[in-house]
Amino acid sequence: MDLFNQFGIDIGYVIIGMAGVILLLFILLIVTMVKDAGTRKKYRKFMDGENGKNLEKAILDKFSAIDVLEADVNKINSNIKAINGQLATAYQKIGLVKYDAFKEIGGKLSFVLVLLTAENNGFILNSMHSSKDGCYTYTKEVINGEAFVILSEEEQQALDEAKANTGLKNLYDIEKR
Repeated sequence: MDLFNQFGIDIGYVIIGMAGVILLLFILLIVTMVKDAGTRKKYRKFMDGENGKNLEKAILDKFSAIDVLEADVNKINSNIKAINGQLATAYQKIGLVKYDAFKEIGGKLSFVLVLLTAENNGFILNSMHSSKDGCYTYTKEVINGEAFVILSEEEQQALDEAKANTGLKNLYDIEKR
């Protein structure tokens, strides 16, 4: 009390101030308890999960589902690689030119068919139709987009058409990266 008298402070004001601080702290305590109760309620609901499942079981189920999906993705990737390997040798680029071989019939009954792989390997099939002599069929080998024998104008046109097709070559380029 001497201390308050020495500074000229009335003890009644100190008690009223302390009562105000205690009241303020009490209000803050109530607000904190209400928020804590709401948080606890949310926590219990979160931990219980839907329909009474507990959270740990739900998380473990999701992890096992992810493991199954990863195995499926690995299997799909290996299947895709196997299919891509098989497609490398499949004919996927086509060129076709119809023409009148002997200019005697008026219809375009002769044709050149070119079948190429993604790497431009394949063959040229030339079928020349004549009303007098029947039909003649010839094949020529194509390696890396080149034929090592002389090609007719129609054969070269069909080869250029087939090489212009993209086929699945872009897929192989992506796979190699």
